[in-house]
Amino acid sequence: MAGIGEALALEGLWLLLTGAALAGLVRGFSGFGTAMIYLPFAARVLDPVWVLVTLLVIDLIGPLPQLPRALREGEPRDVARLAGGAALGVVAGVAVLVSFSAEPFRYAVSLITLALLLLLVSGLRWRGELRAAMIWGTGALGGFLGGAVGLPGPPVILFYMARPLPPQVIRANIMVYLVAVDAMMMALFAFRGLLEPAPVMVGLVVAPVYLVGVWLGGRIFDPARERLYRFVAYAIIAGSAMGGLPLWD
Repeated sequence: MAGIGEALALEGLWLLLTGAALAGLVRGFSGFGTAMIYLPFAARVLDPVWVLVTLLVIDLIGPLPQLPRALREGEPRDVARLAGGAALGVVAGVAVLVSFSAEPFRYAVSLITLALLLLLVSGLRWRGELRAAMIWGTGALGGFLGGAVGLPGPPVILFYMARPLPPQVIRANIMVYLVAVDAMMMALFAFRGLLEPAPVMVGLVVAPVYLVGVWLGGRIFDPARERLYRFVAYAIIAGSAMGGLPLWD
């Protein structure tokens, strides 16, 4: 079994820690952005499967204290449909993931992150009726992107931007959905023999830095300056995605 010494000796560990710290900080004051910030950093150091394993470790540990509250405040019917769609999409996404080599994966992560960021910044909304099939489809798209490049959240965030729901319900639904997708991916990785001890240990080494970032981000957040914090979050996401492109190597 891989030990903590091997994880600490990993070349480029500082990039993982930097990415995790920034991701946690942004997650703490904006409620989103973990994968969009961490992935471009991690993809410069680790192979694609290891990138996602370390992300799953930190992304599963982080929300656990808030999960009981999210389960109370959310809408189980919505989450069940999203998660059901994600279960279908994740399988296809992981099949794509294992076909990636490092450089195409880095391009995919950075370019998809930038495309999703543009959609978030644009404020694009779906104005028509939201049918059950659209909820399933949104979950499936999120699951596919989660399995392929570790980005299950943005499609669901965009989906909820079109819903007239209280902010606490939206936040709770997204949190429960993301935990469900992470759990599915962990199970699928284990089933396919992709869940190796070494990247799990690296994730456990990185997780405390991420959690400190989340705590600090929550402490400095001022609701009166929400627009400023959102701008900062978008800027950090854009910088991370641009910096992760292999063309700068």
